[in-house]
Amino acid sequence: MARRTIHKYSYCKGHLSPISRKKSSSSTSLSHRNYSLYVNRVLKEVVPQRGMSSRTLDFMNTLINDIFDRIAKEAHHLMHFRKRCTLTPEDIQKAVYMLLPENLAKYAVTFGSEAVDRFVRS
Repeated sequence: MARRTIHKYSYCKGHLSPISRKKSSSSTSLSHRNYSLYVNRVLKEVVPQRGMSSRTLDFMNTLINDIFDRIAKEAHHLMHFRKRCTLTPEDIQKAVYMLLPENLAKYAVTFGSEAVDRFVRS
């Protein structure tokens, strides 16, 4: 009887295993998104008379990208732990609860859910 090799994530039908998947140029540029415009807009809404230096904006951008990457990786691990092929909002919420402190995670999930609801309604 022939032995089959089973890849780590081979339970998703029609999906390539992570080893055979090619990196596209667009996937590498997504990790370096720039949120400076959005940080400035929120700052102007909260404190209209204040500004932020470009160095501070770069730091904030790096922080946002780092947290986004951590949440995405943890949600990805949860998805595979449950043997699913689709990332659900519950996976993302649980990843946020696992990575952020309790009060911050509660507010992040609440405001994130409200933002998604507003987007869906509009």
